[in-house]
Amino acid sequence: MKIHREGFSILIGLGVVLLVSNYLAARFATPLFSEILIVISVLLYILFAQFFRYPRRRHTEAESTLIAPADGKVVVIEKVMENEYLKRECIQVSIFMSPFNVHLNRVPISGTLEYYRYHPGKYLVAWHPKSSLLNERNTAVIRTVDGHQVLLRQIAGALAKRIRFYLKEGQPVTQNMELGFIKFGSRVDLFLPLDAKIEVTLGQKTKNGVTRIATLPEID
Repeated sequence: MKIHREGFSILIGLGVVLLVSNYLAARFATPLFSEILIVISVLLYILFAQFFRYPRRRHTEAESTLIAPADGKVVVIEKVMENEYLKRECIQVSIFMSPFNVHLNRVPISGTLEYYRYHPGKYLVAWHPKSSLLNERNTAVIRTVDGHQVLLRQIAGALAKRIRFYLKEGQPVTQNMELGFIKFGSRVDLFLPLDAKIEVTLGQKTKNGVTRIATLPEID
């Protein structure tokens, strides 16, 4: 299993702690306690390792089509008012990432990163209705070659205390390139034009770089 670079320091640190703990248990604790600790340590390390797994995938590439930026489950498809940057009604598609999903986020569509802002905030559970506005989050807007604007928001949750964003405002971006990483799960929101053709349904599971989310209309 390949591990994403975001997990290297955490897994090395965890490994050292577990090795020292097991060494001390073997020296000073009962054999039964030592054996139980070994089993718990192995399971804990495997659990943390899968948080940072980096699966090999054949990515979907399609012009004017948004590809899922995150692994998870579609929990919101609704018309909303986007007030931070677009200042207009949009279709919001939200993907909830559980602690067991792949946590890497990818660019959903090619274009230019027109806008980026980091917002400090709270750590409400990711499915809370106000988490998109109150939680720690990154907001990015991609302007496609055709002139569409797509807003993407990485949102921290109760467990996700660190959101990483790899891109810079003004740079060209390519569909499926690495956008960022949300450690231990949370949520990614997409805000799309009202006339976008949504290709997912509520409850559908998504894979970053693979699942088609929506198709954007041609601009005359």
